[in-house]
Amino acid sequence: MNKRGFASDNNSGVHPEILKAISEVNTGHTIGYGDDKYTRQAIERIKEIFGDNIDVYFVFIGTAANVLGLTSITKSYNSIICAETSHIHQDECGAPEKFSGCKVLTVPTTNGKITIEGIKHHLYGFDFEHHSQPKVISVTQTTELGTVYTPDELNKVTDYAHDNGLLVHMDGARISNAVAGLGITFRDITTDIGIDVLSFGGTKNGMMYGEAVIFFNKEFSTDFKYIRKQGMQLASKMRFIAAQFNRYLTGDLWLKNAIHANNMAKLLAKEVEKIPKIKITQKVESNGVFAIVPKEYIPVLQKDFFFYVWDEGASEVRWMTSFDTTEEDVRLFISLLKRVVR
Repeated sequence: MNKRGFASDNNSGVHPEILKAISEVNTGHTIGYGDDKYTRQAIERIKEIFGDNIDVYFVFIGTAANVLGLTSITKSYNSIICAETSHIHQDECGAPEKFSGCKVLTVPTTNGKITIEGIKHHLYGFDFEHHSQPKVISVTQTTELGTVYTPDELNKVTDYAHDNGLLVHMDGARISNAVAGLGITFRDITTDIGIDVLSFGGTKNGMMYGEAVIFFNKEFSTDFKYIRKQGMQLASKMRFIAAQFNRYLTGDLWLKNAIHANNMAKLLAKEVEKIPKIKITQKVESNGVFAIVPKEYIPVLQKDFFFYVWDEGASEVRWMTSFDTTEEDVRLFISLLKRVVR
């Protein structure tokens, strides 16, 4: 059996209930491309959570959800403002710029959160044809540093954006971990505080594959079915994505998975704090632990438990926990840390 590690929640398996849901819809034939009862059920379930006045489109992966969602609300002469740590800037190989044609503008951050003060530096040149026109602020919840925006923090960003004629996109690849950590509802950090477009993720929290692009203002989704098709994300056998969301959002499976992953991160952080030579660098608010580890120890540790170095200059590493991380996994890793980092 492959060892469970702390490199990424993308490395985890698929929750048995999700596999079962896929198997259960694998009978007979049904109409393709989303015109089936399972997809309709999944959309209705999402509407029950986020509100009726939304449009929902399923895609395969998070990068597609981000890129196509942003493309649908921008023109090529626009710019997208995001944290310098954001996935759309650091980890999507320039796809947002390639497909949307937009310029991505970054805001420095020490904790992964974008601030109004940082945004202000990019709000100039409106109606000036030589300057890309700011159009979207993209926030990540949870952030790439494992921190979580509160509803109040997000509300300030959305109010500021809308007051200045901008829209707000949320990369919600780990939104379930944020909701679980805050002890609130999905609506509290999306519908009710003015998010315009959400990339709603499930892959990192127990699904096999599949994300949803959610539009909270239907005027922005008018042409999205064409954008999704051109973006090669229209699934012919969409029932297998829909079935996952149906089970994921039934019986609070998403919440149980996220709470467990978050708790494993807290346990890991609690034990790491007992090792003097390791310093945790970010608040542990979801399922990620960021820490500075002396450089000489990192390759030794990675041989047994692979993980990523987040900032080579600072010798900062990232440890991610998952829905299937166990207390025994944490204890084994801590035991290794104590043997190696002396």
